[in-house]
Amino acid sequence: MIIVNLDVMMAKRKMSLNTLSDKVGITLANLSILKNNKAKAIRFSTLDAICKALDCDVSDILAFEPDSSPVPEPQTVKPAERSRWNDYGTTIIDPTNEL
Repeated sequence: MIIVNLDVMMAKRKMSLNTLSDKVGITLANLSILKNNKAKAIRFSTLDAICKALDCDVSDILAFEPDSSPVPEPQTVKPAERSRWNDYGTTIIDPTNEL
């Protein structure tokens, strides 16, 4: 899971959401979504502008924390059964003898 630490960096730089919004050029609503970890994605250009405005690195804003939920086992899919007969009722010759 990706964690957004925008609020931490804003507090360290003593910068309000309004000021950051003006410097970066994105709406308060979108910045708030990002700050509250509700965003599904972020453009690199937006991330670049935020890093420049806060004078920080990407790793100061974004962090990775592994999910606590277990990783599901991969599911095996059985190959479709091959027919021994074609549409006309005659036997299909299989040179691989896999039938």
